[in-house]
Formats: sequence, structure tokens, C-alpha cells
Amino acid sequence: MTYTLAIDQGTTSSRAILFDAKMKKVAIEQEEFAQHYPASGWVEHEPEDLWDSTLRVCRAVLKTAGISANDIAGIGITNQRETTVVWDKTTGKAIHRAIVWQDRRTAEFCRELRDAGHEAMFTARTGLLLDPYFSATKLKWILDHVDGARERAEQGELLFGTVDSFLIWKLTGGAAHVTDATNAARTLLYDIHKGRWSTNICAMLRIPTQMLPEVKDCAAEFGTLTGDLLGAEIPILGVAGDQQAATLGQACFQPGMLKSTYGTGCFALLNTGTVPVASQNRLLTTIAYQFDGTPTYALEGSIFIAGAVVQWLRDGLKIIGAAPETQELAATADETQSLVLVPAFVGLGAPYWNAECRGAVFGLTRNSGTAEFAKAALESVGFQTRDLLQAMTADWEAQGCEDVLRVDGGMSASDWAMQFLSDILGAPVDRPEIRETTALGVAWLAGMRAGIYPDQAGFSESWALERRFEPQMDVDTREEKYARWKRAVAATIDAG
Repeated sequence: MTYTLAIDQGTTSSRAILFDAKMKKVAIEQEEFAQHYPASGWVEHEPEDLWDSTLRVCRAVLKTAGISANDIAGIGITNQRETTVVWDKTTGKAIHRAIVWQDRRTAEFCRELRDAGHEAMFTARTGLLLDPYFSATKLKWILDHVDGARERAEQGELLFGTVDSFLIWKLTGGAAHVTDATNAARTLLYDIHKGRWSTNICAMLRIPTQMLPEVKDCAAEFGTLTGDLLGAEIPILGVAGDQQAATLGQACFQPGMLKSTYGTGCFALLNTGTVPVASQNRLLTTIAYQFDGTPTYALEGSIFIAGAVVQWLRDGLKIIGAAPETQELAATADETQSLVLVPAFVGLGAPYWNAECRGAVFGLTRNSGTAEFAKAALESVGFQTRDLLQAMTADWEAQGCEDVLRVDGGMSASDWAMQFLSDILGAPVDRPEIRETTALGVAWLAGMRAGIYPDQAGFSESWALERRFEPQMDVDTREEKYARWKRAVAATIDAG
């Protein structure tokens, strides 16, 4: 058994990636699924779409690689975090669509909790802020709005989980209701200091604790995939939420190391070691990974819209046919125009945490066209990343961050976007040879647990640079552009 299978269940697609004994990518299969927007600021998925697409890509990747399930030493699972699923313990059928991490329907309830003075307690226990982003208020909404749901939950008939838990339950034929510490830490229900579900928070939100999964280390025995699904039983040995998995895949094992992942959203994590750092700049304190019962903590900044802004150009405005076109268009944009796009389609994440404001465009002229919109879209991701890193630097000032930012995710393939990122940060940006770092992170977890991959030190040595982007923009231009962005954000928040 010389392969590992990484399941990467994301916000817009499910992927399966096979890695060999040397942690090299052998084959990949991907399938998009439908997004549902039942109201403004609401985002949902059909849980069966998540499951069916995951199973199909797993079967397809084995066929593509020409191997059997007997060749796989272990499975690693990474997933869109915070997305909330509630399902029937007997049938496995969800009682409501999955409420996606981007969803803002519980903004008013979060505001009520803040106004009542509860945010400090939530933050002290979970490291998070009172925001619709996290799972707890989504779970409460389902229990409040699906007929009989809370009563059924109290009677032990319903289970809650983030997407990893739901997939593991399905993969094991209902034998395992588990999660890992990184996913648990994103629910707003988990005490990251005591390493257990917070009974006080559950009681406040009227969430029955029997709904909640067992929490394990990132590398652990999560259950066994049933033989009828892929042709043989396979142990599930690694689990991490997508951003924590990317942190592992980027080998950010030392305090001060920093990575940023560009998928649907953008997520920057700074390893702070075994001591959790309380942010003074509205960043999140979270668990980066956990081994042998000991968590390693991180500061995290979350941008809700990164790659999704390019998807909007393609599917919403229909001004591009495919994402790579934005790079070519941005390079031809009129340099005399100063278009600024604030992609607050579902509010603004860190460090603003404003759920009510919506997107805006500034600086439009009669000559603004497709190229200028493409450039503004890519620049918006760089600007938001600088917002995050400045907040992190302030929180971690005494210890000091590394000067280099490691990047991954779909948008990191854009040379134009990564060069602008380096320019606006005024710092080097490193892109690794293996850009599927999220999948690599959980493949490494599974392979390490199975005994076919090296430990942390050995894995760190295997990290390889594909390209370094160095800043080329002069300081005056950089600061002028960033000041324009800050004015645009302030105006967007005021308008909201």
C-alpha cells in the first residue's frame, strides 16, 4: 500500500487527489456542484451533492491512476470549514440544506448577542468573534426553523457536523461521528484552551451536546471506509479544515511562519506555537493543528471573497470565459484609470467583520471596461491580504513574523496577481512546486499515520519552491494605491 488518497471537499467543487510513496501527485479528479442562493446573503449546498460528488471523484481518480483501493494506505480529508450539516442519525438524510460558511442569515442574532455583552465570553473560550461565519449560529438557525428539529436533537435522533464529519459518517456507513480539533475550533462551540465542547455556549444557544461529534487529533483513527464504496476497506487517518491543511502542506511548523491560501476566499494563518495569542486587531485565534493531544495555535485572517470575485466576473457579469483570462486582461488595463473594487458581496471579513455592507466599485469612467474590471478584481485580493498581514504583524510584533509569505490555492497560479501581491505587501511571495497544498497537507497526515511518509522535520525538508515574486513597485505608488483602497473600504462600510 504505497498511495494516499486526499479528499478535498471545497466550496465550489469536490476533488480527489492521489499521492504516491514520495508524496508526488499521481492523479486528480474534480467535480463542481450547484450553489444555492435562496435570499440575499444566504448561501446553501445540497448535502447529497457534497457526498455524491465526493464519491464520484474518488472512484474516478482510482480509475485514472489505474490502481485499486487495496493500494491505498490511508485517506486524508480536508473540507470547507464552518459549513453546517444536520442529518438523521438513522437514515443519514440531511434535514435541511447545508448552510455554507459564506452565509450571513444569522447576522441579526449575532448582533443581539454582542449587544447583550456576550462576545467577550465567546472569544475567551473559542478564540472567535460573534459572526455568522461560524457554525454555531447556523446550527441554531436550523434547529429553530425546521419543524421538530430541536426536539429530535434532544432525543438523540439528529447529528451535527461540519462537512468532514458528514463525509466520514457516510464513508464509514454511519459507524463514526467524529471531527478533528481544527474543524471543531471553527464552530464557535469548542473551547480551544480546554480541548472540549463548551457546555456553557451550547446551553446559551440551546444546542444539545449529544449532537456533537467526538474530537480527535489531526492524525488519528477516524474510522474505516466501507468496502462497497471503492472496492476495499481503507482507514481514514488524517483530517484538517482546508486552511489548516494548507498550513500543514506549506510546512509552516515554526512559530512566525505565514501562509495565505487563495480559493473561493483568502485565508492567512500565522503559526504562533503552543501559546494562543489574543488578537487586538479582530483576527481569530484558532488551532493550526493538533498532534498527541497538544494543539499548535495560529492567528488567522479570513477574506470571504477572493477567487469568488473572478467567478463573479465569469458567471455574474459574464465578461470573461475562464479565470486565466483575468491575468492577460489585467496586463492590458489602462494604467491611467484607478478602478477599485471592494468585493463585499457577503460582507467584509477580517479585520473589519462587517456583515451588513455590500460590494462597491469606485473610480468608474466612460472608458472602464473588461480589462479594468479584471485588474481591479485581482488587485482587491492583494489589498485585502495586506489588511490581514498588517493586523497580524501588530498582534505578533514582539515575536516577529517571517518576511516571506507562502501562497497556494487556485489564484496563486496567476503570475500577475502574485506579482501585485508582492508589490502591495512590499515583501517576497513564495509559490511552492506543489500548489495543491491543502490536499497535500491531509495526504501527509494520513501517510505519516500509516508509516509511509516522514515526520514533520522530514516533510519540511521536502518543501520545494517553484517561484519567488519580489516587490517591484516603488514605495510612493504602493502607499498611494493602498490609501485609495482604504478610502474605498471606508465608503463601502458607510454606505452599508
